[in-house]
Amino acid sequence: MLLQTKYFGQVDCPEEHVLHFPGGLFGFEEEKRFALLPFEGSGGSLLCFQSVSTPQLAFVAVNPFSLKPDYAPALAEAELKELGVERSEDLCFYALCVVRSPVGDSTVNLRCPLAVNDRTGKAMQVILDGGGYHMRHSLAELNGGKEEALC
Repeated sequence: MLLQTKYFGQVDCPEEHVLHFPGGLFGFEEEKRFALLPFEGSGGSLLCFQSVSTPQLAFVAVNPFSLKPDYAPALAEAELKELGVERSEDLCFYALCVVRSPVGDSTVNLRCPLAVNDRTGKAMQVILDGGGYHMRHSLAELNGGKEEALC
């Protein structure tokens, strides 16, 4: 399908690459389908969650493990069941970013990741209990104080 995007213009996105969020995203509950598009030159660590139905709605996300290798999100039993897996380790996770200038002031939300079953395309945003994860980790903090970063 041809998809009009916020950051990439018009792209061809196979229907099987569209992720389905039955409950939408927090604050965007009506948005149920997103395409996951990588930003060029990021090695797949910086991504765009592009709404299929609203061209101007897109979220910048990162692979949280690229910033925090010991990231260990643990979903509740009901969430695992809804996503069709037995363990959190069976899912892919993405953390939403708020991009600021300078880039070191950008933040990453490790507390409310997007959990994706990459076999089925079913996804949901979750709120993690415990683990010491926050909604606004500074990118500089996660990147060892370096200004250059993914977001």
